[in-house]
Amino acid sequence: QVQLVESGGGLVQAGGSLRLSCQASGGPFRSYDMGWYRQAPGKEREFVGEISWSGSGIYSSDSVKGRFTVSRDYARSTLYLQVNGLKPEDAAIYYCNATLRGAGVQYWGQGTQVTVSS
Repeated sequence: QVQLVESGGGLVQAGGSLRLSCQASGGPFRSYDMGWYRQAPGKEREFVGEISWSGSGIYSSDSVKGRFTVSRDYARSTLYLQVNGLKPEDAAIYYCNATLRGAGVQYWGQGTQVTVSS
C-alpha cells in the first residue's frame, strides 16, 4: 500500500504563498488519483483539489479556484499544491489523499499545518 508524507506547511501572512508537497512511496504512483483536503479546527474535512492518475483531469473547489494549483511529478512520485493569495480562512491542516484507480481504496497522509496571519 502507498504511504504519504506531506510537507511544506508553515506560517505565512495573508496574501502570501506556499508550496505543499506529498511524497508517495510503497506503490506505483501512476496507479492513484491524488488529491488535497483540508480541515480547520471545529470543521469537517473538505475537498481542496485533485488530479487524476494520468494528470489529464484537474479539479479544484470553488473556494480556492484561481489561487491554488494541484500538480504531480511522476519522476519524484510527488503531489504538489501551490497555494497563492492565502486568506485567513485557508488556515487548516492540509491532507494528501491517494485513491487506488479502479478499487476506490483511499490512503491519507498525516497532514501539514498551514497558518495564515492577518
